Amino acid sequence: MTIKLKTTTALVALAIGIALGGAATAEESDFDLDALVEAARAEPPITVYAVTGKIVRTAEAFTEAYGVEATGKKVNEADQIDLMIREYQAGNIVGDLSVAADVGSIMAQLIPEGIVTSWLPPDLAGNIPEGQQDPLVVVSDPHVWAYSTEAYDACPVDNIWALTEPEWHGKVAMLDPLVKPNYADWFNQLETHHDDAMAEAYEAHFGKPIDRSEESATQQWVRMYGENAPLLGDSTSVAEAVGAVGQAEPFFGIMSTAKFRSNESGETALGICGGMQPFAGWLYPGLAVMASGTDSPNAAKLFVHYLLSEEGIAPMSVDGKVSSNAAVPANPEEVSGVADYMDELMVYDTATAAEDFDKRQDWQDFWRIHYSR
Repeated sequence: MTIKLKTTTALVALAIGIALGGAATAEESDFDLDALVEAARAEPPITVYAVTGKIVRTAEAFTEAYGVEATGKKVNEADQIDLMIREYQAGNIVGDLSVAADVGSIMAQLIPEGIVTSWLPPDLAGNIPEGQQDPLVVVSDPHVWAYSTEAYDACPVDNIWALTEPEWHGKVAMLDPLVKPNYADWFNQLETHHDDAMAEAYEAHFGKPIDRSEESATQQWVRMYGENAPLLGDSTSVAEAVGAVGQAEPFFGIMSTAKFRSNESGETALGICGGMQPFAGWLYPGLAVMASGTDSPNAAKLFVHYLLSEEGIAPMSVDGKVSSNAAVPANPEEVSGVADYMDELMVYDTATAAEDFDKRQDWQDFWRIHYSR
């Protein structure tokens, strides 16, 4: 690991003091972006961890825009958490900023232990929904139910409970909840916040009320769905199973809208399953959290501010990811058209993310018991 050198001069201290103004809050009216930029330029270079390789290009554009050196590194969700913990314990911070890591782990481990902190740009607070301010969500990743537009004139499924029926036995593709824990967290979010909606969808599909005396509606759906032998794979294999052109009987499935970009090359013909009950998919939040021991707090904050701009989020929004800044429009080059389905997607509630983490193993065990290969 490379140990960063910390520059300490009276000028830098003054600039930092102006930029930070103490503990920043959404109510600050004296926030000065120019002062933040100047303070950031006096600090050591920063490294930004993110789940997407697009972070490399984003960091390069940030450096060019502000004259503040930043390096982007693609690191998956779990490894980001591991790195942030180990670097904090070693007192050797390499990753100054983490973007879109494991939300449950951040809320249950990193924030309570003081390993990371969240910062809300005061000048943008009015554009960020209250539920996405603390910790700050910079972007959300839509995971949508999808079908082959080559094989079907319209989505062949209108209700999540249809996926428990014999017709779809072994014909639904998704990421493995044992490998991608955000899917186990999705189960818990459904049960915690939307079990009534799951029950209503059951009655709409089967024509009778569901008995929730022993298991929640969500538990029953996860059990029945798992027993119906969905195909588990990585993001690419799921997208190909659903949308690869030339298939006589393609799979149905759920995936990130980022996979729709292969529609442009003609490799896939993926469409979003709008109108599906109770949701056409869900939004997974991407938090931006700063390492507590960073030597470059102002540069990290400036990068957060940049990510909340149309320019800063463009490399990610082109894949369907949605900025939490309401002033940032949908990317006109985005392929899936997810902007038209936002009101049909389940919004992940970060307020209960720590509970998702605590129950993650239970949901994974439940899945392991009932999943039929």
